[in-house]
Amino acid sequence: QVQLVESGGGLVQAGDSLRLTCAASGRTFSNSDMGWFRRAPGKEREFVAALSWSNGRTYYTDSVKGRFTVSRAISRDNAKNTVYLQMNSLKPEDTAVYYCAMGTFTRPTTEYEYDYWGQGTQVTVSS
Repeated sequence: QVQLVESGGGLVQAGDSLRLTCAASGRTFSNSDMGWFRRAPGKEREFVAALSWSNGRTYYTDSVKGRFTVSRAISRDNAKNTVYLQMNSLKPEDTAVYYCAMGTFTRPTTEYEYDYWGQGTQVTVSS
């Protein structure tokens, strides 16, 4: 059973930084791509960032490029996989519930290419 648990959300002011953490466990992760999505109040869930395991390439939605950075760490036995989303220069429009997801993607922005999802962590940015 794969588990994804997000943490690190909170209430911050515009311009502040947060680092979200997604801890994944329950299977080996040698071929797992990781992504971050978010759902703002009254809106559809949208892609934020992703990291390809096979080539280390990162992907970002335009609104967060230059402000957010996705990275990962895998334990030596592949039993635990942690993905981070460093969010700098936060804006009120970044307010949302942030979800991490795991899968094997060809199109990292597409939700259905991810097999596993966390429960989400709330990020609120005040102006």
